[in-house]
Amino acid sequence: MSELFVVRHGQASFGAKNYDRLSPLGLQQSTWLGEYFQLRQIQFSHVWMGDLRRQQATAQGVMSQLAAPVLQTTTTCLNEFDYQVVARAYLKKFPHDALASNAPVSDFLRLLKKAMLAWSQGQLAANELLESWDDFRLRVTQVLSKITQNSSTNPVLIVTSGGVIAMMLGIVLGLDAKRVIELNLQIRNSSFSHFYFNQQQIRLSNFNNVTHLDTPERLSSITFS
Repeated sequence: MSELFVVRHGQASFGAKNYDRLSPLGLQQSTWLGEYFQLRQIQFSHVWMGDLRRQQATAQGVMSQLAAPVLQTTTTCLNEFDYQVVARAYLKKFPHDALASNAPVSDFLRLLKKAMLAWSQGQLAANELLESWDDFRLRVTQVLSKITQNSSTNPVLIVTSGGVIAMMLGIVLGLDAKRVIELNLQIRNSSFSHFYFNQQQIRLSNFNNVTHLDTPERLSSITFS
């Protein structure tokens, strides 16, 4: 069977005017991950990525440490769902859940979880959204199928975002929306999940791995945003 490594982007700029760029730590996480793959002598045959800046920069950071160039494909099907749009649609229906401007990150995550649950249950107005939960699941299903339709001697790398990775896990493991959302909120920056696949099936081997950060001097570099 062929191997698939699915990587979440490095730490982005949470709280900044433009979230869609890596922080200095996010860039470092990506480089460390590339170094890890190089030490493991993992040479990818193909790298797939979304076109968001944080995804592209993570992919480039990883590939900067690899010994040989690989084929690259960019597709918007690997872009994250727009969490800001989902949150706004939720707050339009449930304005009493609005947060203060100085609310802690934990409060925002709880709000996002409630918004995603409402989104997945079809409770939010369609005209307030860019895509439905079912549309999001469909595009992730389609791109995963496209990537895994051909076997490969060398592993394949995907660089994407937490929501896409959680949805992939939901598809592979047959999880309901609530469990997909729970997984989404657990995925660490620059972590990788490992799968085996052929044209008939895909199997999860490892989830949310941060071996490249699991040393005493790097533990403070494990992030979720």
